[in-house]
Amino acid sequence: MSHVVSTAGHVDHGKSTLVRALTGVDPDRFAEEKARGLTIDLGFASTQLPSGKVLSLIDVPGHVKFLKNMLAGVGAVDACLFIVDSGEGWKPQTEEHLRILELLGVRHGVVALTKIGLADADLVELARMDVADRVEGTFLEDAPVIGVDSIDGTGLDELRAALDDMLATAPDAVDRGTPRLWVDRAFSAKGSGTVVTGTLTGGRIRVEDELELIPQHKTVRVRALQSLHAQRTKVGPGNRTAINLNGVSHDEVSRGDVLIRSGEWHLTRVFDASLSVLESLDHEVSRRGAHVLYLGAGEHAVRIRILGPHAIAPGTTGKIRVHLPTAMPLLPGDRFVLRESGRAETIGGGEVLDVDPQLRASEADPDRSVDRVVAERGWVLVDDLVLLTGEQREPDVGDWVVAPEALQEAIQTLRHRVEDAGALGLDTAMLADQERATLDLLHEVAVEGGRARIADAEDALAEHPFVAAVREAKFAPPDPGDVDRAELRELVRRGELIVEDGIYFAPEVLDDAAQLLATMLREQPEGVTVSEVRERMGNTRKHAMPLLARLDATGMTRRRDNLRIAGARLPAN
Repeated sequence: MSHVVSTAGHVDHGKSTLVRALTGVDPDRFAEEKARGLTIDLGFASTQLPSGKVLSLIDVPGHVKFLKNMLAGVGAVDACLFIVDSGEGWKPQTEEHLRILELLGVRHGVVALTKIGLADADLVELARMDVADRVEGTFLEDAPVIGVDSIDGTGLDELRAALDDMLATAPDAVDRGTPRLWVDRAFSAKGSGTVVTGTLTGGRIRVEDELELIPQHKTVRVRALQSLHAQRTKVGPGNRTAINLNGVSHDEVSRGDVLIRSGEWHLTRVFDASLSVLESLDHEVSRRGAHVLYLGAGEHAVRIRILGPHAIAPGTTGKIRVHLPTAMPLLPGDRFVLRESGRAETIGGGEVLDVDPQLRASEADPDRSVDRVVAERGWVLVDDLVLLTGEQREPDVGDWVVAPEALQEAIQTLRHRVEDAGALGLDTAMLADQERATLDLLHEVAVEGGRARIADAEDALAEHPFVAAVREAKFAPPDPGDVDRAELRELVRRGELIVEDGIYFAPEVLDDAAQLLATMLREQPEGVTVSEVRERMGNTRKHAMPLLARLDATGMTRRRDNLRIAGARLPAN
């Protein structure tokens, strides 16, 4: 696995020159960059450190005009190579880059004091002391400060060793089995077609994988993979990756788009987040203003709503609700930077707390707690909870994780419904999936034949008077009258009755009818009429026709014109 490290620092402090000295690769890709000696877009290079670890470097532009490109480069890095010119010292852009790295949650770094060959020893020492003061209280407070000269090679070996030591403490990329790649470049390669690059996180991808390009919702296929300048069949998280795609033209892909596997991420246009406002800001942050969010490798014009108080003061942290222009695949813990384009200033940054807010902004108090997510919803499918939080929980009921209060309410409500249904029981077909799953928790309830009833309740259908009346009447049963239809359905299910064309018979009547028809057809082999059958049964056409229809359906009799003749299954009398 390689580690991705971003450069950071003021314009013309020697970032690209140092990258070239460390890796042998010129990160400036454009002729304009090479001619002016000014990096205007992201550059990429890699090298093997003394330990054998592979270092992937993203070279970001330092000029304020290209800040959005810089933000695209630091969105998915493990650590930084922070660069300060030993002659010029700390500059405004140096400060802004440091604050942005902190806002994005970068926690590891090495400081390189560049161009020491052009500065005298006293100036270098002053620069070193100034850096120590500036980084006090930040993640770079204990970082090594290495003096280097990229031209004659002074300090490069020491810098490589410091980078090696830093990566030894940097965490490896997490493999959750859900890959996500924020696109930072898209171009067409001769003979290959569309190629995109980015830092892969969340999971691994393989050649021939089918992915989804967001926000276009286009299905694409991985035609080829490259990482560290070599062709790969698969690439794991934490690696700079180039992907050759089928199914999309390069001019349909933009920086900030994202590749995922369909169905593995929650896509959202609204999320709740923390926002740490820079102490250097000279005003409070409110919903007013033209806000731009930098997330992954993308730049998004957003609307924000302050949660709680009406504004967040400089140097403090609050909570906000963010409205994106398009739905993106997010997860709690994703980091972002917020800028105000009208004032052209970085406001602050923070992390995503809730990718699918349920409460109104006036009531919301989001955090990273999975229990809060469950409590606000009551019932959450296990798979949905993974999409919302990134965490796997064992289900409480069926396939659901359930808030304790919601579960107790569901149990009480269902118990009352079963009790109210009486001894006949509650038809489980009428229950929602959650309610059916909850039945297993009601130990006093028995489920039989699709009905839930109190286990020790007396059977209300035992020796039912209508069943007795039907059996007594034999071929001419009475109408059910005001007998409860649910009771009739249950009696049919139990086999106490059969029903044909709305007429209820005792099951044994079918055998009696078959025996009667066998006797009649032995006497009249050429067939019998409905009138003759009705006369022998002593009933009306209303009752005779349903019985004959059932005998026909079961092969006891067959219809020939207006006669009934013996069927293949008619018993021998």
